Amino acid sequence: MRILHTADWHFGRTLEGRSRLEEQIAFVDELVQIADDQQADLILMAGDVYDSVNPPAAAEQLFYEAAARLTANGRPLAVISGNHDQPDRIASATPLVKGRGIYLLGTPAASALTIPVTRTSETAIIAALPYPSEARLNELLTVEHDEDLIRRAYSERVGMLMRQLATDFRPDTVNLAMSHIYALGGEESDSERPIQVGGAYTVDPSALYTGAQYTALGHLHRAQAVKGEGIIRYSGSPLAYSFSEAGQAKSVTMIDVVPGGVPQIEEIFLTCGRPLVRWKAKGGLTEVHQWLEEGRDRNAFIDLEISLLEALSMSDIQSIRKAYSGIVNIRPVYPETEAQQSFAERAQLPVHELFRKFYERQTGGATPEDRLVELFLELIDEEEVGEEQPS
Repeated sequence: MRILHTADWHFGRTLEGRSRLEEQIAFVDELVQIADDQQADLILMAGDVYDSVNPPAAAEQLFYEAAARLTANGRPLAVISGNHDQPDRIASATPLVKGRGIYLLGTPAASALTIPVTRTSETAIIAALPYPSEARLNELLTVEHDEDLIRRAYSERVGMLMRQLATDFRPDTVNLAMSHIYALGGEESDSERPIQVGGAYTVDPSALYTGAQYTALGHLHRAQAVKGEGIIRYSGSPLAYSFSEAGQAKSVTMIDVVPGGVPQIEEIFLTCGRPLVRWKAKGGLTEVHQWLEEGRDRNAFIDLEISLLEALSMSDIQSIRKAYSGIVNIRPVYPETEAQQSFAERAQLPVHELFRKFYERQTGGATPEDRLVELFLELIDEEEVGEEQPS
């Protein structure tokens, strides 16, 4: 049986307001081509179909088109919800696709998926666990607030759920596991919405070992293996979704396995998607304009950091953006940077300026909209009023 593992499509995601839809359409085209060329018998999509619980219509249409194309020749597709997805939205199309070999799982189920594969006359049993938050599990894991205790309780609960699903494994079937989760020790980026408080909602890899021949994970955007017993792997995202992913090679994973056998793993690299690149112009504006004239990284989205002695004017910014629309962030760096300011100097700044600097630092240089700053100040005012009320 040949199995294609993918995850973290994040349909509907933008990059600082710039649409990624065309790149996502190109990814679907490439994924369908890979599935056909590699003669995949089964496709596992390990969560985060969408980037939000309320995705735009174009994102939903792209997912349905992808599911239809991937299963057009009778190849089954199993999809679970991730932490970005609304579980009911993922599962809502089940009545329409039930007979097409499309399996949509929004919330944890009591039993594993049983999927027949026509070409090999084999059966895949998948211990599939959609993103298991406390809310989605509909239970309180522990009344304690200690991070280590929370993580231990969470790992134990996830492990129990996975082992329960794995009781459906049989010696004559291809036995797989799939979840959308943050395994302890995995290398993350800024693109993943945190699913843990500190390290509280990370899962010890030992909790994921169920006896499955292969465990397909989603959530972390860098393709990587998880250290632990068994073969546990993140396929990674198909596109770079933040500049923390700059330089990452994106891929999907092919698994070749027979019942009771050891899987053969192959990473297949993708060609779709615009690169995300960081420029650090130590030579100031002169160096930036030289790179632009050379057509450097012409197809990329660029995060630009410029070393300057004088303030960057609005005309300078407009000139750079006019020269190349793919420049997303422009961050001037001066000899006396914010990091070198003393705590006392920063404390003298107005609250709204502190918020602006914090926002820029967290988003890689993006400027907050005035309305967002106003909402922040309103929230601060409400808290201060609340504190003044008599108890």
